[in-house]
Amino acid sequence: MLALRRFAAIALALATMVPAAFAASESGSHGWSTAHLTLRDGPGPVYAVTGEIPADTAIKILRCQRLWCVVDGPGGRGWASKDHVSFGTTSTPWPGGINPDYAYGEGGTICFYTGTNYTGSRLCAGGGEVFPDLALRGLDNVFASAEVIGRASAAACRDRFFQSYCERIVSSQPVLDQYLVRNLSSIRVY
Repeated sequence: MLALRRFAAIALALATMVPAAFAASESGSHGWSTAHLTLRDGPGPVYAVTGEIPADTAIKILRCQRLWCVVDGPGGRGWASKDHVSFGTTSTPWPGGINPDYAYGEGGTICFYTGTNYTGSRLCAGGGEVFPDLALRGLDNVFASAEVIGRASAAACRDRFFQSYCERIVSSQPVLDQYLVRNLSSIRVY
């Protein structure tokens, strides 16, 4: 019994020494709390509070529904309002809109490959094509590289319906961004 108590005390001491940067899960999309987050044990205000995360704090977003996301951060893990979550590696929100420097639907194509260095099975699309849920095509979380052919670009996102961490692909990538490789669920080609 004494050994068990000592083990628990050591484990607690080590847990409190872990920096906040390591509090979040290894998997998930990088994000930020844009306001104070109240964490709950379900997707809605009727669920019990399980923790809190301060505003402007780096978090991991594990999954989202229409209005709520499961997040993990220094204040714990739980459901938080999607209104107060920003996706990305910095606290600046993803620019979503059309940047004039991005290629836009001028006859170009983007091919996504299941292997790195443009190998394996592929899905090619031209400007204006939208894939809001790659799972419907049996292609969820399978792509590892992207090749831009001609003048085109794409918004590539981790979750269905462009709901989470997204990157704008403007040039060929023999290996997709570390947060998208084999974690791609929706694509919009420009």
